[in-house]
Amino acid sequence: MKDVLRYKDFLGSVRFSAADECFYGKIEGVEDLVTFEGRDVGELKRSFREAVADYIRLCRKAGKTPQKTCRGSFNVRLTEELHQKAVRKSALLGISLNKLIQRAVEKETRDLG
Repeated sequence: MKDVLRYKDFLGSVRFSAADECFYGKIEGVEDLVTFEGRDVGELKRSFREAVADYIRLCRKAGKTPQKTCRGSFNVRLTEELHQKAVRKSALLGISLNKLIQRAVEKETRDLG
């Protein structure tokens, strides 16, 4: 699993800046840019939780939904070979290519609830 922080259904990326000697990240899956940082892991986690709480509070005040809105439609870029395999697999299963991709995404996201 990639290095991420979790708090109240929010995910935060984790990076390290050798030049600044600090950890930093941003809240993923939101429309706005919300960043946080810390000199050590404990400080980074506290900063992330504070950033989430502040963001939720600001969204309530502005009357907007904190999580990024997903329309249920997106483009997927594949190699030609993988695209061909997916087309063949969907034909063998008797389902649409869209349904095959949906099943694959469902399988990969089961652990997120």
